[in-house]
Amino acid sequence: MKKLKKGLFIVFEGPEGAGKTTQAKLLYRYLKNKGYDVVLTREPGGTKLAEAVRKIILSPKMKIYPMTELLLYEAARAQHIEEVIKPNLQKNKIVISDRFADASVVYQGYARGLGVKFVEKLNKLVVCNVEPDITFLLDISPKEGLQRIKFNRKTSFDRLEKESLKFHIKIREGYLNIAKKRKNFYIINVENKTFQEVHTIIVDILNKKFNI
Repeated sequence: MKKLKKGLFIVFEGPEGAGKTTQAKLLYRYLKNKGYDVVLTREPGGTKLAEAVRKIILSPKMKIYPMTELLLYEAARAQHIEEVIKPNLQKNKIVISDRFADASVVYQGYARGLGVKFVEKLNKLVVCNVEPDITFLLDISPKEGLQRIKFNRKTSFDRLEKESLKFHIKIREGYLNIAKKRKNFYIINVENKTFQEVHTIIVDILNKKFNI
Protein backbone atom coordinates (compact mmCIF):
# COMPACT_ATOMS: atom_id res chain seq x y z
CA MET A 1 0.00 0.00 0.00
CA LYS A 2 1.42 3.37 -1.03
CA LYS A 3 1.51 5.94 1.78
CA LEU A 4 1.26 9.72 1.56
CA LYS A 5 3.05 12.01 3.99
CA LYS A 6 -0.27 13.72 4.66
CA GLY A 7 -3.89 13.14 3.74
CA LEU A 8 -5.23 14.41 0.42
CA PHE A 9 -8.79 15.72 0.09
CA ILE A 10 -10.22 15.74 -3.45
CA VAL A 11 -13.70 17.14 -4.19
CA PHE A 12 -15.91 17.04 -7.27
CA GLU A 13 -18.45 19.82 -7.79
CA GLY A 14 -20.71 20.88 -10.63
CA PRO A 15 -24.26 21.32 -11.91
CA GLU A 16 -26.70 18.42 -12.10
CA GLY A 17 -25.77 15.89 -14.78
CA ALA A 18 -22.12 16.92 -15.07
CA GLY A 19 -20.87 13.42 -14.20
CA LYS A 20 -19.39 14.06 -10.75
CA THR A 21 -20.36 10.68 -9.35
CA THR A 22 -18.96 8.85 -12.37
CA GLN A 23 -15.65 10.74 -12.24
CA ALA A 24 -15.32 10.26 -8.48
CA LYS A 25 -15.74 6.50 -8.94
CA LEU A 26 -13.31 6.37 -11.89
CA LEU A 27 -10.68 8.25 -9.87
CA TYR A 28 -11.26 6.03 -6.83
CA ARG A 29 -10.65 2.88 -8.90
CA TYR A 30 -7.62 4.45 -10.61
CA LEU A 31 -5.94 5.40 -7.31
CA LYS A 32 -6.81 2.06 -5.69
CA ASN A 33 -5.21 0.26 -8.63
CA LYS A 34 -2.08 2.36 -8.12
CA GLY A 35 -1.90 1.10 -4.54
CA TYR A 36 -3.15 4.12 -2.61
CA ASP A 37 -5.41 3.93 0.44
CA VAL A 38 -8.53 5.74 -0.81
CA VAL A 39 -11.94 6.56 0.65
CA LEU A 40 -14.87 7.43 -1.63
CA THR A 41 -17.73 9.38 -0.08
CA ARG A 42 -20.45 11.93 -0.91
CA GLU A 43 -22.52 14.84 0.32
CA PRO A 44 -25.07 14.75 1.62
CA GLY A 45 -24.22 11.27 2.81
CA GLY A 46 -21.23 9.18 3.77
CA THR A 47 -22.56 8.24 7.21
CA LYS A 48 -25.73 6.54 8.44
CA LEU A 49 -27.12 9.84 9.77
CA ALA A 50 -26.14 11.87 6.71
CA GLU A 51 -27.61 9.29 4.31
CA ALA A 52 -30.91 9.54 6.22
CA VAL A 53 -30.78 13.34 5.82
CA ARG A 54 -30.04 12.86 2.10
CA LYS A 55 -33.27 10.91 1.64
CA ILE A 56 -35.23 13.78 3.20
CA ILE A 57 -33.49 16.52 1.23
CA LEU A 58 -33.83 14.82 -2.16
CA SER A 59 -37.36 13.47 -1.75
CA PRO A 60 -39.69 15.08 -4.33
CA LYS A 61 -42.52 14.70 -1.80
CA MET A 62 -40.87 17.07 0.67
CA LYS A 63 -41.53 20.81 0.83
CA ILE A 64 -38.38 22.26 2.36
CA TYR A 65 -37.74 25.96 2.88
CA PRO A 66 -34.30 27.34 1.91
CA MET A 67 -33.08 27.88 5.48
CA THR A 68 -34.28 24.44 6.54
CA GLU A 69 -32.53 22.94 3.52
CA LEU A 70 -29.26 24.69 4.36
CA LEU A 71 -29.32 23.58 8.00
CA LEU A 72 -30.06 19.98 7.01
CA TYR A 73 -27.05 20.03 4.68
CA GLU A 74 -24.82 21.53 7.37
CA ALA A 75 -25.96 19.00 9.98
CA ALA A 76 -25.17 16.14 7.58
CA ARG A 77 -21.83 17.78 6.74
CA ALA A 78 -20.82 18.14 10.39
CA GLN A 79 -21.43 14.42 10.95
CA HIS A 80 -19.66 13.54 7.70
CA ILE A 81 -16.54 15.52 8.61
CA GLU A 82 -16.22 14.08 12.12
CA GLU A 83 -17.05 10.50 11.19
CA VAL A 84 -15.44 10.07 7.76
CA ILE A 85 -13.38 12.92 6.33
CA LYS A 86 -11.27 14.09 9.26
CA PRO A 87 -10.34 10.63 10.66
CA ASN A 88 -9.25 9.35 7.25
CA LEU A 89 -7.22 12.45 6.41
CA GLN A 90 -5.50 12.09 9.79
CA LYS A 91 -4.53 8.56 8.73
CA ASN A 92 -2.91 10.07 5.60
CA LYS A 93 -5.48 8.56 3.26
CA ILE A 94 -6.87 10.06 0.05
CA VAL A 95 -10.49 11.13 0.52
CA ILE A 96 -12.61 11.70 -2.60
CA SER A 97 -15.94 13.41 -2.05
CA ASP A 98 -18.81 13.89 -4.49
CA ARG A 99 -19.63 17.48 -3.39
CA PHE A 100 -18.61 19.36 -0.24
CA ALA A 101 -19.16 22.76 1.39
CA ASP A 102 -19.02 24.84 -1.82
CA ALA A 103 -22.21 23.11 -2.94
CA SER A 104 -24.09 24.89 -0.13
CA VAL A 105 -22.58 28.23 -1.12
CA VAL A 106 -23.90 27.70 -4.64
CA TYR A 107 -27.22 25.95 -4.04
CA GLN A 108 -28.45 27.71 -0.92
CA GLY A 109 -26.36 30.88 -0.88
CA TYR A 110 -26.52 31.77 -4.55
CA ALA A 111 -29.47 29.93 -6.15
CA ARG A 112 -31.81 29.95 -3.12
CA GLY A 113 -30.91 33.54 -2.27
CA LEU A 114 -29.74 33.07 1.32
CA GLY A 115 -26.55 34.98 0.57
CA VAL A 116 -23.11 33.71 -0.34
CA LYS A 117 -21.34 35.41 2.57
CA PHE A 118 -23.86 34.08 5.08
CA VAL A 119 -23.43 30.50 3.88
CA GLU A 120 -19.64 30.85 3.77
CA LYS A 121 -19.66 31.96 7.42
CA LEU A 122 -21.82 29.00 8.42
CA ASN A 123 -19.61 26.64 6.42
CA LYS A 124 -16.56 27.96 8.24
CA LEU A 125 -18.09 27.02 11.59
CA VAL A 126 -19.00 23.54 10.40
CA VAL A 127 -15.92 22.46 8.44
CA CYS A 128 -13.46 23.26 11.28
CA ASN A 129 -10.50 23.98 8.94
CA VAL A 130 -11.14 20.89 6.80
CA GLU A 131 -10.67 22.21 3.27
CA PRO A 132 -10.24 20.43 -0.07
CA ASP A 133 -6.70 20.28 -1.41
CA ILE A 134 -8.18 20.39 -4.90
CA THR A 135 -11.68 20.79 -6.33
CA PHE A 136 -12.65 19.69 -9.82
CA LEU A 137 -15.56 21.73 -11.16
CA LEU A 138 -17.19 19.75 -13.96
CA ASP A 139 -18.93 22.36 -16.07
CA ILE A 140 -21.93 21.69 -18.30
CA SER A 141 -24.87 23.70 -19.60
CA PRO A 142 -28.03 23.11 -17.50
CA LYS A 143 -30.05 21.87 -20.47
CA GLU A 144 -27.39 19.34 -21.45
CA GLY A 145 -26.92 18.19 -17.85
CA LEU A 146 -30.62 17.57 -17.28
CA GLN A 147 -30.88 15.77 -20.63
CA ARG A 148 -28.06 13.46 -19.57
CA ILE A 149 -29.87 12.61 -16.35
CA LYS A 150 -33.11 11.96 -18.21
CA PHE A 151 -31.35 9.72 -20.73
CA ASN A 152 -29.11 7.77 -18.34
CA ARG A 153 -31.34 7.25 -15.32
CA LYS A 154 -34.35 4.98 -15.04
CA THR A 155 -35.74 6.70 -11.93
CA SER A 156 -37.48 10.10 -11.93
CA PHE A 157 -35.81 13.41 -11.04
CA ASP A 158 -35.15 14.11 -7.36
CA ARG A 159 -36.35 17.28 -5.61
CA LEU A 160 -33.39 19.41 -6.72
CA GLU A 161 -33.25 18.08 -10.26
CA LYS A 162 -36.95 18.96 -10.65
CA GLU A 163 -36.24 22.66 -10.03
CA SER A 164 -36.75 25.17 -12.84
CA LEU A 165 -34.22 25.74 -15.60
CA LYS A 166 -33.68 29.23 -14.15
CA PHE A 167 -32.59 27.62 -10.87
CA HIS A 168 -30.12 25.35 -12.66
CA ILE A 169 -28.71 28.29 -14.63
CA LYS A 170 -28.06 30.03 -11.30
CA ILE A 171 -26.27 26.92 -10.05
CA ARG A 172 -23.87 27.00 -12.98
CA GLU A 173 -23.30 30.76 -12.60
CA GLY A 174 -22.65 30.33 -8.89
CA TYR A 175 -20.04 27.64 -9.42
CA LEU A 176 -18.23 29.61 -12.12
CA ASN A 177 -18.22 32.71 -9.91
CA ILE A 178 -16.63 31.02 -6.91
CA ALA A 179 -14.20 29.08 -9.12
CA LYS A 180 -12.69 32.39 -10.29
CA LYS A 181 -11.80 33.25 -6.68
CA ARG A 182 -10.24 29.91 -5.69
CA LYS A 183 -6.70 28.83 -6.53
CA ASN A 184 -7.45 25.14 -5.93
CA PHE A 185 -10.42 25.03 -8.36
CA TYR A 186 -9.94 23.39 -11.75
CA ILE A 187 -12.74 23.92 -14.26
CA ILE A 188 -13.25 21.13 -16.79
CA ASN A 189 -15.90 21.59 -19.46
CA VAL A 190 -17.36 18.13 -19.92
CA GLU A 191 -19.63 18.81 -22.91
CA ASN A 192 -18.53 16.95 -26.05
CA LYS A 193 -16.12 14.86 -24.00
CA THR A 194 -16.39 11.18 -23.10
CA PHE A 195 -16.16 10.09 -19.47
CA GLN A 196 -12.73 8.62 -20.20
CA GLU A 197 -11.46 11.88 -21.74
CA VAL A 198 -12.55 13.81 -18.64
CA HIS A 199 -10.93 11.19 -16.40
CA THR A 200 -7.65 11.51 -18.31
CA ILE A 201 -7.65 15.29 -17.78
CA ILE A 202 -8.27 14.82 -14.05
CA VAL A 203 -5.48 12.26 -13.66
CA ASP A 204 -3.06 14.50 -15.58
CA ILE A 205 -3.80 17.45 -13.27
CA LEU A 206 -3.33 15.31 -10.15
CA ASN A 207 -0.05 13.89 -11.45
CA LYS A 208 1.33 17.37 -12.14
CA LYS A 209 0.13 18.86 -8.85
CA PHE A 210 0.64 16.00 -6.38
CA ASN A 211 2.78 13.47 -8.26
CA ILE A 212 0.32 10.62 -7.75
